[in-house]
Amino acid sequence: MLSAGLPQGTVPKLERPGPLRERVYEALLELITTRALRPGQHLVESELAGHLGVSRQPVREALQRLNTEGWVDLRPAQGAFVHEPAEEEADQLLSVRTLLEAEAARLAAAHSGRPGIEALEELCARGEQAVADDDVDLAVATNAAFHAKVMELAGNVVLSELAAQVDRRVRWYYTPVARQRGNRSWIEHRELIAAIASRDEGRATEVMRAHTEHTRQTYHLREQS
Repeated sequence: MLSAGLPQGTVPKLERPGPLRERVYEALLELITTRALRPGQHLVESELAGHLGVSRQPVREALQRLNTEGWVDLRPAQGAFVHEPAEEEADQLLSVRTLLEAEAARLAAAHSGRPGIEALEELCARGEQAVADDDVDLAVATNAAFHAKVMELAGNVVLSELAAQVDRRVRWYYTPVARQRGNRSWIEHRELIAAIASRDEGRATEVMRAHTEHTRQTYHLREQS
C-alpha cells in the first residue's frame, strides 16, 4: 500500500505501446489529477513501482519530470510529495482559464453549426446524469470534455494549445468542488449552449466568464462549506 493508500481500482493499467517512462508518467499524472493521489501525499518509489508493475527507475524519472512541471515536490532527505497548491496559485490559473474559455465561447458562437450544438447537448445530458447519479469522477471528466468541445468549436489552434496546457490543472482544482457545483454547473452549460446556438457572441462570452468565475469562487470557499 502507498503511505496514505490508493482507493481500490484507481491504479490505471499501463498500455504496452510507447516508452515505459512516458506511460508511468501519464499514469501518475492521471492519479494526481483525479486526486487518487492527494495533495501532500508522500510518494514512495518502491510502492508506486509495485502498484504499476514496473521497476523503480521509470518511477524515479516520472517523479523528476512531475517535479519540474509542478505536480510533485521533491524534498531533500524526505522524498517526493504530491504538490499542495497555494490559494494564489489556484487563483492565477483559474483566472487565466476564464480568459481563454471566454474567448473560446465567443468564437464557438461565431462559427458553430448544428452538429457542434448537438455534441454539446449530448455532453450536457451526460453530465446532468452523472450529477444525478452522484458520480463525481464522471461529472469531472464530462465537464472537461464539454469545455474541450467548446474549445474545438472555437476553431483557433493557438487558443486550443494554450487551453490544453492548463486543462489538467483545471480538472485538478475542479475535482474537490464538483459535488458542490453540482447541477448548477450544468444549468450554466445549458445557458452557454443556448447562446452559442443563437450565435450571440456577447452573451456566450458573458455566460462563460460567469461560469468559470463561479468555479473559481467555489474553489476558494470549499473549506468553508
